[in-house]
This record gives sequence, C-alpha cells and structure tokens, in this order.
Amino acid sequence: MARDIIVTLDVMLARRKMKAKDLASAIGITEANLSLLKSGKVKGVRFETLAKLCEALDCRPGDLLDFGETADPGRPAHPLEPGGLA
Repeated sequence: MARDIIVTLDVMLARRKMKAKDLASAIGITEANLSLLKSGKVKGVRFETLAKLCEALDCRPGDLLDFGETADPGRPAHPLEPGGLA
C-alpha cells in the first residue's frame, strides 16, 4: 500500500450541503477543475485556491486533505491485504 494525499472535498461539500457548481462559482474556478480536484486527479493545488476553498466552506486545509493508505495500482495486492487473493 502506498501513502498518498487524499482529497476529502466531497465530504466537506456534503457537510455544508453545497453543490460543486456553487462552490466553483464562489471561488472562481471551472466545474471541470473542481471535479479534477475532488477526484484527486491533480498534481497540486495553489495555496490561493486552497485558501478560497477554506473560506467558502468555512473550514481548515486539514478538513479537505488527509494523508493515508491508498492502493498502488502498479503493484499487485498482497494475498492477505483487502482485495488480495486470500
């Protein structure tokens, strides 16, 4: 298992009962870019964008990002790990 940054923006959107479309408009980015950010398919995020997200969602950066175990798609699962052969 690899340790990666996990984006939990979708969780905060649900907690705030806010639509992604409204958040994108509020912080001045496209819905497509917000979708990429939500899915974690970005290499990085500007501090300015992170600050705008936090302001719009009334949260802290740690509420939007986590660090933990994720499956490494390039490595077969160990038989005793979830998704393994056992």
